[in-house]
Amino acid sequence: MAETDFEILPLPLQDARLIESPLYADDRGYFAVPFNRDMLKSAGIEAEFFQDNQSYSEKVNTLRGLHCQLPPFEQAKLVRVLQGRVTDVLVDARRGSPTFGQHLKHELSAQNGLQVYVPRGFLHGFVTREPDTVVLYKVDNAYSPGGDRSIAWNDPELGIDWALNGQDPVLSKKDRTALSWTEFDTPFRYAGNGTD
Repeated sequence: MAETDFEILPLPLQDARLIESPLYADDRGYFAVPFNRDMLKSAGIEAEFFQDNQSYSEKVNTLRGLHCQLPPFEQAKLVRVLQGRVTDVLVDARRGSPTFGQHLKHELSAQNGLQVYVPRGFLHGFVTREPDTVVLYKVDNAYSPGGDRSIAWNDPELGIDWALNGQDPVLSKKDRTALSWTEFDTPFRYAGNGTD
């Protein structure tokens, strides 16, 4: 596979990226290279990924988020779907960023092979659109239980339309008792050239 087959596209939220890596299909199935460190670096993504995390969600409308890790355990993420389909959501939580408090949504699926790069200082979450959905995400820092934060997925100030069609999402206890956006005293600051 040639490196030029990757497309790393800027997104309206400062420093976030959408990554397209093609699937090479034949009568056996397909082959893909979803991660290439050098291609990410050539696009200005300097994250050194530390660990892979994987989640399985049995039910449609399982909502995970909005999550972040506080400094010094903040994490950049590279998110993709191995099975099923999600609506993936990012929120820029970096004070001083031109896109502070704004959000962005993308559909990620096993079929489209798209990935989203979530910089440090962003909130992240997703809602499943198919049963038995598996999400894989790389992170560039260790998990800290004391630094784990959840911000309310339905906070009116963020105004995210999760397209639940009047149905209640499947939530964890942590996400049912999450902080509001105004209660969250964000420690993240925009550095001007990104915080990756």
